[in-house]
Amino acid sequence: CVLTPFFQHVGLWKERSARNETEDGSGDRCACDAFLPGSTFPLRDLVVVEQTAVEIYHKLELELGKVEVFFPDLISLTVEVEKIEKNPDAYNEADKDEIKVKIKQVEALAKELQLSIRSSTTIFRSLRVQTLTRLEKTYDKNVVLATRREYIKVQMQLEECERRHQELFNPNIGSCAHTGIIKVGKPVVSHLNAHLNAGYKFGGWGRDSKPVPDRESMYWYSGYTSSSIVDIRFYTNYNSLILRNHFQHHNLHSGWYGTGNNFIIRDNTLYYQINSPFGLAKLNFTTMRYESRVIAKASTRFSYANSPNQNFDFAADETGLWVTYATAESSGRMVIAKINEPSFGVEEEWQTSVFKPGVNNAFMVCGVLYAVRTVDIQTDEIFYKYDTRTRQESYISVPFVRFQEKYSNLDYNPTDQKLYMYNDGYYVNYHLCLQPQ
Repeated sequence: CVLTPFFQHVGLWKERSARNETEDGSGDRCACDAFLPGSTFPLRDLVVVEQTAVEIYHKLELELGKVEVFFPDLISLTVEVEKIEKNPDAYNEADKDEIKVKIKQVEALAKELQLSIRSSTTIFRSLRVQTLTRLEKTYDKNVVLATRREYIKVQMQLEECERRHQELFNPNIGSCAHTGIIKVGKPVVSHLNAHLNAGYKFGGWGRDSKPVPDRESMYWYSGYTSSSIVDIRFYTNYNSLILRNHFQHHNLHSGWYGTGNNFIIRDNTLYYQINSPFGLAKLNFTTMRYESRVIAKASTRFSYANSPNQNFDFAADETGLWVTYATAESSGRMVIAKINEPSFGVEEEWQTSVFKPGVNNAFMVCGVLYAVRTVDIQTDEIFYKYDTRTRQESYISVPFVRFQEKYSNLDYNPTDQKLYMYNDGYYVNYHLCLQPQ
């Protein structure tokens, strides 16, 4: 078996299972599961060190803040000096001596602050280096810490690269001044799920499509071994997601459990499918208020091709909140419904001609439904779109590569114009290329 670069640095690993995997079972692909014992490295000690470093950094910021306190006096002194330079005859020697004294006081203060800042910076750097070096020599026998730092560095470089990509190729975030999707980028594989368990094949991840203030960088994840929704984790940013450092973990009340995996987070609210009664549900994590609605015509008979219990599929785009489903009346063809977010009711419906069991998944972009199907063992294709503004539908061909064979969640996020896929337990995303008008 071939281990990933991370585990090549790790001396203690245990092969839990080894198996040959191919589509036809011929055994051309070797895969193995490995895990690192939790006792190998004292992660709790590292967290304490990192928190101490943050405290020292805050002290340094306070020192810098002292400078701002004296800005008004410095500006006032500058104005007085300029007045003397422009009209020196208007000032006597006593006035000039007073200005000289003030200048010397400011100079002395500046030197004092410089020494204080340099001292704080030196202490901060020394403590950080000494402590981390001691931890590495004492505990880090398997180079876990060094590998972890390199991994974080690569992830930050990736995030910066994505930010620059956004600036270059997606300058009009939130705009619908385009004619639709013309290309899907290569899959960007972020990480195995927060459980570090490939058995958690069902779930979803992504960002809030309408983030509340101070949570614009937040990510979320929910995964399980079956197509159920029992809990959800929130992360302050992308780095916290990768490090599995959540700031909130909500276990759903047993009466609020969901099913299917096409759920989303919007306005700090989870929108998802329930089966008792069969319908829609929303759970606001700000108020912890739970609501449910029944759409009488929606049928439990029609799900996506490779995903069980995907009867309702929530989606969000630049124009609002949507849900798709199929009915017996439509013979299994997909129906698009626009959701009124405050009332949680259906505002309007559109009937399409695409048969839901022939679709792998679907999403909305600027009021247009895009449906996806399988082409081969490595490729899916956006093959159909329906424009709710014009009520026009058409068949298209926009192929893209899958990382793993199956996925249970695929959703578009208007805040960054990306597709987020939960692909057999892995976090995967795609950049979309939209054709300008």
